[in-house]
Amino acid sequence: MNDVEAAIKTAIQTEKNAMNFYQIGAEQMKDPEAKRLFEQLAKEEKEHAAQFYREYHGNDIPSFDGFMATPPEYASVWVGSIRKLIGDDFTEERALELAMERESNLESTLRQTASKLTDDAVRAVFERNADETRNHYLTIESEYARIMKMVHESDIDIFVRE
Repeated sequence: MNDVEAAIKTAIQTEKNAMNFYQIGAEQMKDPEAKRLFEQLAKEEKEHAAQFYREYHGNDIPSFDGFMATPPEYASVWVGSIRKLIGDDFTEERALELAMERESNLESTLRQTASKLTDDAVRAVFERNADETRNHYLTIESEYARIMKMVHESDIDIFVRE
């Protein structure tokens, strides 16, 4: 397997881990809006994995749907970190903080990988996913502000003028 194929395969697995993170987190959520957000992010992570899968030419993942349906990789940073929160310590606030951290790290990794790729089509997939990951971060940050009852970014101008 060449370096590009290895990078793509790693990206597919990472996006699956992120999907599982949001699925597990959504199951724990009591706040309906936070739950809805995690469910939506899980769907989008699956879409990201599909974008990478379309660029993958290896033969060790014969079925995308079959691969995505496999059990979560509990040892992964994504899944392991959300599982540590489950129990008495789980709060939407902590889950959202963790999600922002994970998304920020993923964006950085995607951009670093993209900068090293010479295949324009594959690099574009990594860059597009980095941009979408940044959007995830911003969406989670907004939900975090709501949960924490912080001034929402849409109210900043009003707040500053008063």
